Amino acid sequence: MTTDHVGDETALPGLTAGIESPVAWFLADGAYDGMGVCTCLTEAFAEVIIPPPKTALLGLGHQRDAHIKHIAAHGRMAWQAETGYNSRARVEAQIGRQITETKIATKSLNRMTRLGRAVFKRAA
Repeated sequence: MTTDHVGDETALPGLTAGIESPVAWFLADGAYDGMGVCTCLTEAFAEVIIPPPKTALLGLGHQRDAHIKHIAAHGRMAWQAETGYNSRARVEAQIGRQITETKIATKSLNRMTRLGRAVFKRAA
């Protein structure tokens, strides 16, 4: 977790430096699309899957250029299906569900606590 003052491109080298096991692919949203990020990620991961913006130009890297060409030829939805990018959305949805479940459980517990607690008195 970083503050709002730290950008993806600034924080990413430190995050990837701690990875010791080989990683096959990296899925991220469009905020990670950029020259510094692409360079950092292609050194650490076999395949980088980041959606380029609609106005993306070729020339930032081989994988990114291939993604841009595929999107131009077949469309963004076909690119998402072929690259497995839709997996990222499923993971984000699962995280969102877990956050909601935690909020529900916390509210329920707080409500039960407000109903009253047992009072203990010393008998002897």
